[in-house]
Amino acid sequence: MKKFSLILLLISLLLPLYSMAQEEATTEQEALVVYCYDSFASDWGAGPSLAEKFEELYGIPVVFEAPGDAVTVMTKAIMEKDDPKGDVIIGPDNNLLSRALTEDILMAYKPAGLEGVSEDLIFDDSYHLIPFDWGYFAICYDTEVLADPPSSLEELTDPRFEKSLVLTDPRTSSPGMGFLLWTISVYGEEGWQAYWERLKPNLLTISDGWSTAYGLFTAGETPLVLSYSSSPAYHVEWEDTTRYQSLIFEEGNYRQIEGMGILKGTKREEAAKQFIEFMLTEESQKTLAMSNIMFPAVETTELPPSFDYALKSDNPLMLDSALIESHSERWIQEWVETVSR
Repeated sequence: MKKFSLILLLISLLLPLYSMAQEEATTEQEALVVYCYDSFASDWGAGPSLAEKFEELYGIPVVFEAPGDAVTVMTKAIMEKDDPKGDVIIGPDNNLLSRALTEDILMAYKPAGLEGVSEDLIFDDSYHLIPFDWGYFAICYDTEVLADPPSSLEELTDPRFEKSLVLTDPRTSSPGMGFLLWTISVYGEEGWQAYWERLKPNLLTISDGWSTAYGLFTAGETPLVLSYSSSPAYHVEWEDTTRYQSLIFEEGNYRQIEGMGILKGTKREEAAKQFIEFMLTEESQKTLAMSNIMFPAVETTELPPSFDYALKSDNPLMLDSALIESHSERWIQEWVETVSR
């Protein structure tokens, strides 16, 4: 009887722990897994507040997986496409569209919220990737260090900017890829490598991702960094300073439209569709604009006065996604050879 009583006691103690473990496992199983770039999922990014609101509205928890920049995120999704672990992907842009379609990692879905998005932002008419924000790549500068910043890509090669610029790697970073495409769109197949040869003396370093590069910039390690024309709005809004400014170049600035999509093979298709719709709501669009510091895809989104410092180009540059897909591997190899010489 004593042994029996002891067993009952142990069962009574272990049952609550077992229930808790089962509940946690169920919650994890039911969570919507969203692949995204690291800044999106960070404490100061849009991810945490969007996840909280989505769970509040739909009762579905969101788990973010952020292995790096957008290129790295898509590479992860491609590697897992035969056995997908995620449900939604955030970050592949107009430059990565053709690769995403070729690799067949996304399912098509046209959300109702797309009605509020300007037609010129809909870069995928098959609706595998849906725009949620956009902006222009730009060189940002520190006004306390540079009184006479460059006004063009060509002037960026001037010797007075020696060891003053931080860029990001196109193999791992969407801004890095964007800058490479920017130089190709301006200088063409015959001239872009020569441009990079002229630019090399002015490079302080090339980082893996935007977060590292911009961190060096704000830490005062460099007066010039590759970022976005809208980046100054962050400093005005959250730091009340106009110290950091962006540059609209004479040749034009390369446009990026960030997309989101549902990963093919998801077991949470309905929840994934709800998340895509949710991302296009007015509240989400404002959260995205204020956290990502990008222009919202939905045109009617109200923005604060700080976005007066988010500059727009009169000459937006973009290369065709199919052209990028067919040439990108060679371009990147040639870029590696050029910067390594």
